[in-house]
Formats: sequence, structure tokens, C-alpha cells
Amino acid sequence: MTHVVTGNCDRCRFTECVTTCPVDCFHGDAERLYINPDVCIDCGACIPACPVEAIADEMDLAAADKSWVAINRERSMAPPVIATTEAPLPTAEQRRAELGFGA
Repeated sequence: MTHVVTGNCDRCRFTECVTTCPVDCFHGDAERLYINPDVCIDCGACIPACPVEAIADEMDLAAADKSWVAINRERSMAPPVIATTEAPLPTAEQRRAELGFGA
């Protein structure tokens, strides 16, 4: 199994999670992050690092969120690997508040 980045990452792109990954499985475009399932070793280190709870084990996804498995697989192939912390999107703090997470 693998971990996936879900819709909570949209309009955020916090990158604290990428520095916890021992295998550099995170890829990112201008809008969000994705996990390459062929590289992810299912360690789970990234889950507590995400400030908006955007990362989940594939097995823990609700039925409505299962589409994120295919989205991560497809969209992680083109963007570059993100292995260092970068600035979040300008909309990140607003999105974090909308999701109900404190700063």
C-alpha cells in the first residue's frame, strides 16, 4: 500500500512533510503535492508533519476519497521531486483556516 496526498493540500502546498520522507517520493506542481506510489515505502512519517492532515494511508481513505490514489499515481509522474521545505502557497493560511486547523 501507499500514502496519498488528498484534497486538503489544494491551495496550501505546505512542504513540511517532504523533509520527513526517507525516499523522496513527493512531487509538486504549482498547486499541490503528490506522492509517487512506486517510490513510497509506506513509513507514515509524513502524516503527522502535514499541518492540514492532507496525507493518508491508502487503506484509511473513505470511499469518497479513493480517487486520490489514482490522482497521485498519475500526477506524480511529471512534476519534479520536492525534497526540501518551500514556501507554501499565498492562499495556504486562508485554506488552513477554512479546513479548521489553527496556525
